Amino acid sequence: MSAQPKIQQLNDKKAQSRLGGGQARIDAQHKKGRLTARERLDLLLDKGSFREVDAFVIHRTHDFGLDEQKFTGDSVVTGWGTIDGRLVYVYSQDFTVFGGSLGEVHAEKICKIMDLAMKNGAPIIGLNDSGGARIQEGVVALAGYADIFLRNTMASGVIPQISAIMGPCAGGAVYSPALTDFIFMTRNTSYMFVTGPDVVKAVTHEEVTQEELGGASVHSEKSGVCHVAADSEADTLYLIRKVLGYMPQNNMEDSPFVTTTDDPLRMDDALNQIVPDDPNKPYDIKEVINMIMDDGNFFEIHENYAQNVVVGFARLGGHSVGIIANQPAVLAGVLDIDASEKAARFIRFCDSFNIPIITFEDVPGFLPGTFQEHHGIIRSGAKLLYAYCEATVPKLTVITRKAYGGAYCVMSSKHIRSDVNFAWPTAEIAVMGPDGAVNIIFRKELESAKDPVAKKAELVADYKEKICKSLCSGRTWLY
Repeated sequence: MSAQPKIQQLNDKKAQSRLGGGQARIDAQHKKGRLTARERLDLLLDKGSFREVDAFVIHRTHDFGLDEQKFTGDSVVTGWGTIDGRLVYVYSQDFTVFGGSLGEVHAEKICKIMDLAMKNGAPIIGLNDSGGARIQEGVVALAGYADIFLRNTMASGVIPQISAIMGPCAGGAVYSPALTDFIFMTRNTSYMFVTGPDVVKAVTHEEVTQEELGGASVHSEKSGVCHVAADSEADTLYLIRKVLGYMPQNNMEDSPFVTTTDDPLRMDDALNQIVPDDPNKPYDIKEVINMIMDDGNFFEIHENYAQNVVVGFARLGGHSVGIIANQPAVLAGVLDIDASEKAARFIRFCDSFNIPIITFEDVPGFLPGTFQEHHGIIRSGAKLLYAYCEATVPKLTVITRKAYGGAYCVMSSKHIRSDVNFAWPTAEIAVMGPDGAVNIIFRKELESAKDPVAKKAELVADYKEKICKSLCSGRTWLY
């Protein structure tokens, strides 16, 4: 055969591969408000940068009717490309081919691209849109998932791993995204659950929709599985591009430096008034963060989950930093189970990838109550403490107002290897709040006082001045 027919055959195969499961299935995907696997890659990667791997392979199993359906590339598109000129490896499951189900060849393609990402020290991004394991292939499909899980684990803390849920993700399929660093979801079109609505109904007799069981809102607000939720697939892919800009290629490199026109020596008088003197008056710590960080930009992670703690990425002097902050506007910034685990996980990511950590502290303590105690606040609080203690990246702490009790120790205090600790003029450090402390220390004096209210106010003011404020006045104490 001459070269010309061979080239024509190759071009025909490429054209067929781009159509996936055929135009009818592509149209059905669009009617659901979803893009195809290749359309997603076109939006995610720099234009013209994608290089495909294993475009012409087909599944090996020929039982149960699969021998009558052959699609080049199987049900996943894999390869590499660039985002803002930086190398990334990608895989995008194709729902138009066998419902995006994972079989032996499908898994091998993903494993190959993950191995390449590890070998070359570049992020891996997975776009998930799959009906789960391919039933016709039996145990080899399950083995394929296990092979992927192992690689997720081995890559953890070595290269950034990002998962985007672009459609259904059910059963064992959910555990690969769960092992990655960040999960992005699209509202109303993406779902994650271990068991679907039909199984839930059969076992528990609960009537629940896919959205109610595992939609983006559920996982971004209640379960905390989803780190970022967007309103459209285009927005989801744009946010992935954006968050990658704060991360290094791997754990041996630094994050990209971004030149800024924001004067590093600028002053902002609004910071003098933003934190109220009244310790019981709320304020939004995000306003403080935005005023301090370069160009007022802050990429928040887990925005709608455990909102009493704020975490995310920003830049300071052009360098990427991780932000952890108590949020006085929600539950007074108290630490509870969810907030502790949310912050601990983010700290460990920053520590793995050489991203300095800045902590804004305004914490009255840990949330009291039987629910918190019975569900393990001690265990969760210890996770946060451990994460701060083991982190070896530069750590800077700013106490904006309250730092009470054990929570003071936990929130990156100088005693657990914080490098530099600053105190706002409004800062107070104490074993407990002035009201509670006075009630305990001066119980007898208050009981015998002619005017207990006036006496308590006097003692509270004295306690604040001599205990809470004095601990913040010495340079040695904070540094």
